[in-house]
Amino acid sequence: MKKLFVNKEACIGCGSCIAIDSEHFDFDDDGLSMVISQENIESDNAKNAMSSCPTNAISYSEDENDEKEECCEHCQNKCDCKNSENE
Repeated sequence: MKKLFVNKEACIGCGSCIAIDSEHFDFDDDGLSMVISQENIESDNAKNAMSSCPTNAISYSEDENDEKEECCEHCQNKCDCKNSENE
């Protein structure tokens, strides 16, 4: 299943994606972009937000772990951090 993903290491927190598509993006506690919805991710606004990112931090990713819940905002279903409760 395709999902929106924000690479936190590439995000600079400029907010362009949020200004364009607040349905899918918002700031996290660190002032970086985060995905807040996986609904209707093929919308024009989502595509425009993705293409507006100056660091190309937003992408689609295939989620091979659909049955897992997010372990934290940072991992976004990758669950590769110490906060994971799903391991």
